[in-house]
Amino acid sequence: MADAQASNASASNPRSNSISQASESSQTAADYIKEQLSLEVEAREALPYQFDTCTRDLGAIRQSLFSCLTCNPPPANLSDPYTPAGLCYSCSISCHGEHTLVELFAKRNFVCDCGTTRLPETSPCSLRPNPKTGLKGDVTGEEAAPGNKYNQNFRNVFCGCQESYDPHQEKGTMFQCLGLGTVEDGGCGEDWWHPECVVGFRREDYKKLIEKPKIDGTGEATESAPKVPNGITKETSFTREENHVDEHPDGRRPSIVTAIVANNGVDGNDIAAEDDDDDPPLPPGFPHEDDFDTFVCYKCVEAFPWMRRYAGTVGFLPPVHFDAALNSLRAEKIDATTIERSNGGSKKRKASDEEEPSDPTPMAPPKRQRSEDPATTLSSIPETMTLPITPKKQDSDACKLSELPPAPVSDVRFSLFMKPDFREHLCHCASCFPLLKPHTQLLEEEENYEPPISEDGEGAPSAGTGSIYDRGEAAFSTMDRARAIQGAMAYAHLKDNLKAFLQPFAESGQAVGAEDIKAYFEKLRGDEKGIKEAAGSAVESSVKKDGGDGSGEGGDQRREQSGY
Repeated sequence: MADAQASNASASNPRSNSISQASESSQTAADYIKEQLSLEVEAREALPYQFDTCTRDLGAIRQSLFSCLTCNPPPANLSDPYTPAGLCYSCSISCHGEHTLVELFAKRNFVCDCGTTRLPETSPCSLRPNPKTGLKGDVTGEEAAPGNKYNQNFRNVFCGCQESYDPHQEKGTMFQCLGLGTVEDGGCGEDWWHPECVVGFRREDYKKLIEKPKIDGTGEATESAPKVPNGITKETSFTREENHVDEHPDGRRPSIVTAIVANNGVDGNDIAAEDDDDDPPLPPGFPHEDDFDTFVCYKCVEAFPWMRRYAGTVGFLPPVHFDAALNSLRAEKIDATTIERSNGGSKKRKASDEEEPSDPTPMAPPKRQRSEDPATTLSSIPETMTLPITPKKQDSDACKLSELPPAPVSDVRFSLFMKPDFREHLCHCASCFPLLKPHTQLLEEEENYEPPISEDGEGAPSAGTGSIYDRGEAAFSTMDRARAIQGAMAYAHLKDNLKAFLQPFAESGQAVGAEDIKAYFEKLRGDEKGIKEAAGSAVESSVKKDGGDGSGEGGDQRREQSGY
């Protein structure tokens, strides 16, 4: 009996090498390396551009900006004074990577504020050279560019409704105004707008309008949600995201989610769960997203009233008034006209389909006549022929505004939506060009500055020279020469030893356990003997505590599996 127990005990000792002992979180070296390379690829996809150079030296350019709420927390009251600051793409990562940031997307004529007096000295710029020390980093107290213009977006407040943006709660997309005027001019400063706010809806009212009715057990809508005549309501949620339109980075289009609920026993929750990427309906009066390229909000139109003349002309859509009731009434008229035309067209098609030919014999095609006498044929040709004349190009000095209809006469403010070719239809005469000249976005399409693409930015996994290595190399450039050499030597030594340690596991496919890692670093620190002695003492005390002397006689020989 004792021999059997001893044999069982000896058989249970090598459990440290069994798969059952491996931790649930353990993995092979090959899997670990594959996972790390995959994480590097994901990081390059999220941050495709290099972030080692601040754009401040490039001057005033149109670029993607960020606002740091950690360094510049905005006050709760919008009327309280606030010193906003904008960060370039590189500084938002390298200098404020662990802070709370607000992505503002592209804004024109802006110089990065990182390292200036608009930010506290506790947040220096780590990318620009310090003129005092001659080293890279620790730049603070520089004067901000006087030409920078700011709006409420830097406070994380957007749209005419002045709501704070919460990316975890907000869903759907917002449209960015072309931004003719700054806040000082009475414009919006390239603000982002909710579609319903453009047409005059209050956000709460619009949410109730498109709210999905609650469905009871019988499939009937309850009274808590409003019903529409056709028994269908739509639930809309907005997400703010930037999509390319016609390969132009400035074109933003809505990406909204819709769930349709009909009173036919279908649960709208099931539909929404099946497809969360459907587009919800745009508010009444808001143009279809394919009908326009960009727009100018009613604030900017009011600031520059000469733009009103272009409403409804070539290259421009009709005015979109800031009046929900007016837009709803106009949308109903358009829908009624569309339905009437559709019904009329179907009746005509039906009538033509029901017509039957009086003669069932198909009409034979007309035969081709023989050629007549050439003299007779030539005599039938008129002596004089009228050729189409190419219209004369309009004189550049002539004012196009004189040919346009008068501006809409209304006390209601309105926004202008423009087609892609709207710039071709703006007047450039001697009297109108001075109005366009301050707004370069009206003269030509703007380009956004983009930093250089990171190495291996196409998604190819790196082998030994990933982003972690590059950042470590960048850190060496800021160190003292002696410390940098010592650090490089220590890194190379650790890398070679660690590679030699993991190589057998990778070749055999064996899982690397926590005990293997502990043993390796014990040996690396040189305290392997002391650790083993402590481990032996722990085993002896465990055996005594279980009531045995370790000889296998009397007492249970089973042992608790060691920790990891």
